[in-house]
Amino acid sequence: MRVKIFWDQNAPRGLETAVEKRIRSILGIPLEIVESCILLSGYNRERDQYDAQKILSRIQLFKRQRGSTEPVLLVVPDDLSIRGQDFVFGLARESVGAAVVSTARLDNGYYGRAREDSDLAGRIAKEGAHEIGHLFGLEHCPDVECVMFPPRTLGELDRKKLAFCTACGKKFRLREGVDSL
Repeated sequence: MRVKIFWDQNAPRGLETAVEKRIRSILGIPLEIVESCILLSGYNRERDQYDAQKILSRIQLFKRQRGSTEPVLLVVPDDLSIRGQDFVFGLARESVGAAVVSTARLDNGYYGRAREDSDLAGRIAKEGAHEIGHLFGLEHCPDVECVMFPPRTLGELDRKKLAFCTACGKKFRLREGVDSL
């Protein structure tokens, strides 16, 4: 099954191929990067963030209108939050095969550091593979180096490898063939 990666027109440019290759190396499944035509909703002016749940609902509507069953990962430059948390790097909704990843807090610039495209591409790939893993039914993993570990900080995200742990890798390969998405 192919996963579509919708790249928002305002997301960092020039990283699409590097991100796609890294995610493909983790998951071992076909991916297709396309320019996103999904309009974002759920902006909270007070927080200067988008509600990630509302973005997933927008993706769900987009897929329903087009009769699409392929899993979708949307990459956006905007900061994301969900109720009860200050921010999220990304979020997935397995039931509709929709996920979103924000590059805002993945970029060194957010923390006052010099921008490094390789760092950013690796972080987008780790978070993207993590959310796609959820679309295939994987849960969070306690192994801090596994791509399915739920990072709360950039340091925790950076500690993760561009790979599943042995147990999550087995689960993914078993679920990958399921046509539930």
